[in-house]
Amino acid sequence: MKVGLLQLNSTVGDFDGNVTRLLAGYLEACAQGAELVVAPEMFLCGYPPRDLLLRTDFIHRNLAALEIAASQVGEIPLCVGFVDWNVERPGKPLFNSAALLRSGKVEQKFQKALLPTYDVFDEARYFEPGKAGSTFMVSGCRVGLTICEDIWNDADFWPERLYRRDPVKELVEQGVDLLVNLSASPWHQGKERTRLAMLQRVASDEGVPLVQVNMVGGNDELIFDGQSVVIDGEGRCLHWGRGFREEVAVIDTSGKGGAHEVEIPEREAQFYQALSLGIRDYVQKCGFKSVLCGLSGGIDSALTAVLAVEALGASNVMGVAMPSRYSSEGSWNDAKVLANRLGIRFEVLPIEPAFKLIEEGLAGVFAGRVRNEAEENIQSRLRGLTLMALSNKFGSLVLTTGNKSEMAVGYCTLYGDMCGALAVIADVFKTEIYALSRWINREREIIPMNTLTKPPSAELRPDQTDQDSLPPYEVLDSILEAFIVRNLSRAEIMALGHTPEVVDDVVNKVITSEYKRRQASPGLKVSSLAFGMGRRIPIAQRFRS
Repeated sequence: MKVGLLQLNSTVGDFDGNVTRLLAGYLEACAQGAELVVAPEMFLCGYPPRDLLLRTDFIHRNLAALEIAASQVGEIPLCVGFVDWNVERPGKPLFNSAALLRSGKVEQKFQKALLPTYDVFDEARYFEPGKAGSTFMVSGCRVGLTICEDIWNDADFWPERLYRRDPVKELVEQGVDLLVNLSASPWHQGKERTRLAMLQRVASDEGVPLVQVNMVGGNDELIFDGQSVVIDGEGRCLHWGRGFREEVAVIDTSGKGGAHEVEIPEREAQFYQALSLGIRDYVQKCGFKSVLCGLSGGIDSALTAVLAVEALGASNVMGVAMPSRYSSEGSWNDAKVLANRLGIRFEVLPIEPAFKLIEEGLAGVFAGRVRNEAEENIQSRLRGLTLMALSNKFGSLVLTTGNKSEMAVGYCTLYGDMCGALAVIADVFKTEIYALSRWINREREIIPMNTLTKPPSAELRPDQTDQDSLPPYEVLDSILEAFIVRNLSRAEIMALGHTPEVVDDVVNKVITSEYKRRQASPGLKVSSLAFGMGRRIPIAQRFRS
């Protein structure tokens, strides 16, 4: 069968826009000879809608969009994800559903059976699990439809399963000729490899061709990579969708076109595509066109600016240098060189006059006390104030430039460098920042070499470097990855070769900085465990490992 995959980008709550995009993709797939067309999970309302699902008007608009879409579908059927009411009680009021649209009407509905409640997912908050899988016929072929998580419970692939049911097995027992999975599977580093291997195992074990269409685009913190797949009954990949881009593809599931060699891009390339897509969709879906960020001459702000230009174009990015008495001439020059290379607007707005004025105003109440981070952070907060003033005046969103290493240990200033609308690299460790920056410079120097080689510094006091307060980033990131991502204990982290003093210091910084992260801008998720919606740690707590 020739199946059309609509790997498209939907926006939460943009029902008219989502229907328009869906129908345009449907017509394109039909023109390419598709016999069945499939679109992602919850495409009509966008994913994830979170507590908009508690609004009855939101559900009604989503159902109206389904009827409008159905009215425009001809004899070639279209499967698309939406949200439906559950009229039975007791039970949750909604189903995460899919509809089979054919010949101008909603012919059949399907409900998602497995509802994830781990990491960023909280579907059991809203949905009732579907009870029984069902099939439908297309061109003499019996098709079994599943929705995202329904296919992630294969007993042979996972050493431990989260659910007792296996919806795929239930459908296979009905004698299906093709498995279809509508997905909204958010990306993180390595996710595409796991997903492909798992789907290949399912298809080969069941001896049935498998089609998965995955959403693409950014919605708040989450980034969806697309990379939809078609796999034959022997587990061979017949189609590997483009990463982080929309695509309409029509694939023959019989395998007549031959197997497709899967080439997964290197990690830095995927980070670059994911982060720039996340910026673009966050800015544009929030109704804005342009961004600005502070350019300190450091590597974090340099990388953020490069990603912003890739996402939005140079004309929609402004870089702002805000020097004080501690800013080196080299850093200012690095920022200027970067801005010139990127072709962005560059403004120099010194904060020194305001810094002096505030110091004088506080001199009396600070008298007799040692100069410390209180004075240092005045500078950071003046920079935040300056950027927010520019944001208000020009209608541009501020991109914050803090990385995951800094966010983890609180090496950031509330209402200072944390001011902004989106934390672009908040899920990228400092060592990964350097690797990604070197990758960006692989063909020509975009980020100044001095930015890559000089000791990192906040430049808030004379001759300051990050390593005055923190271990070397290779050590710090190793401990942070073990503690935050893998949830290892103190003893397990020390077993990796780290000293007790360093481990205790880093872990204590992570714990005591939770209140800062709770007030941080949303950050784009590119790791298996990011700060924000996927990590729920209490602020007021005294647990220590």
